Amino acid sequence: MDKVRLAATKILFDVAKKGAWANVALAQTLRQEKFSDIDRKFCTELVYGAVKSGASLDWKISKYLTRPISKVDEKILAVLRVGMYQIFFLDRVPNSAAVNESVELTKKFCGIGASKFVNGVMRSAVRDLHKSDFPTDEDLKSLALRTFHPLWLVKLFADEFGLEAARKLLDFDNTNPPLCLRVNRLKTTREEILSALKKFGMQAEESALAPEGIICGGHGALDKFQPLRDGLCQVQDESSMTAAHLLNPQPEDFVIDCCAAPGGKTTHIAELMDNRGKIIAADIYDTKLEHIAQNAERLGIKIISPQLIDARELGDKFPNQADKVLVDAPCSGLGVLRRKADMRWKKSHEELKELSQLQFEILSSAAKTLKVGGTLVYSTCTIIRRENENVVEKFLAEHNGFELIEMKTLLPHVTNTDGFFSAKLVRIK
Repeated sequence: MDKVRLAATKILFDVAKKGAWANVALAQTLRQEKFSDIDRKFCTELVYGAVKSGASLDWKISKYLTRPISKVDEKILAVLRVGMYQIFFLDRVPNSAAVNESVELTKKFCGIGASKFVNGVMRSAVRDLHKSDFPTDEDLKSLALRTFHPLWLVKLFADEFGLEAARKLLDFDNTNPPLCLRVNRLKTTREEILSALKKFGMQAEESALAPEGIICGGHGALDKFQPLRDGLCQVQDESSMTAAHLLNPQPEDFVIDCCAAPGGKTTHIAELMDNRGKIIAADIYDTKLEHIAQNAERLGIKIISPQLIDARELGDKFPNQADKVLVDAPCSGLGVLRRKADMRWKKSHEELKELSQLQFEILSSAAKTLKVGGTLVYSTCTIIRRENENVVEKFLAEHNGFELIEMKTLLPHVTNTDGFFSAKLVRIK
């Protein structure tokens, strides 16, 4: 039986039944299994493709069922999602192979009795592929089906950016994101890492957004890339590298990173400070603080102090002390949907309403930690006004001691990067 398809099926089951994140579950599986590069890529495609297509894939599956899809056992559904994804979205896999492998997989994963059901459903699909063609109507519901997004999110993007821009954004969310690396300027140069990547067999080019950024093409197991293991570079999208540069930290500064995990921006700030000064890396999860400490050690950074603190309490703990403050706020993540396949299906419109109040409270507390003349950067990896401009505008309306220097949104379909928002404020009194 195909171990790759079995691994993908188990991951899909964990995502649907146990609430696992696809990228985390996939990374754990690929570390455990001794897959070849080809098998790694196939497993990744099956997992991310099936998860990303989500309700749209289930819509197709439902066309060949004689019962509501909600009545189908989750294990059987996981098998069907892997199998039907191959039939409808992977041209290089023969339909006969997809069916036969799925039947064998069902016997192992669900039991022999279920294999007859899976065989019948999939053969029905192969006999009449067009029965589940997506509607070609121009309404938003049809657009949601064709672009693998929940309807509420399609409506939100259309309201926010207009229908044509929303179409481009929805399509961009379904593209494959490149691997981006940040060069550790404390240890090496971008030229040296580019040379190492070439020897590793990876295509790479300089980022135009960040002087430390490198954009990589297809890659194998990163665990084998020695410069990454040695702390000469760090995985981080180029759009998020702009936050540290906007903050412009200097050696010997006292910096507070209010919502620091997983620590990409924190360590970037430390590198820009030449590893001189002090950074408080605050977060509310012990395990994430440990991850920050491990990253700092790998990168050779000594000035980061991970601390278990709710960002809304920082103002009382460090009043008027910081030279620079970064508020990379908890957000909906709607700018990074291409990178996190299942996020679009796990978010809700109601959650967005709650987030803006939390973001405002964190920003208000963080502002109290800043010295007069100090700089605060508020950033998110979302692209919605409610979480970005509206939060900053509300803050400025209620805090007259701050001046807005600049505010920018990187829209994915325009910049070809992850979506990112940043605003730079200075405390003037």
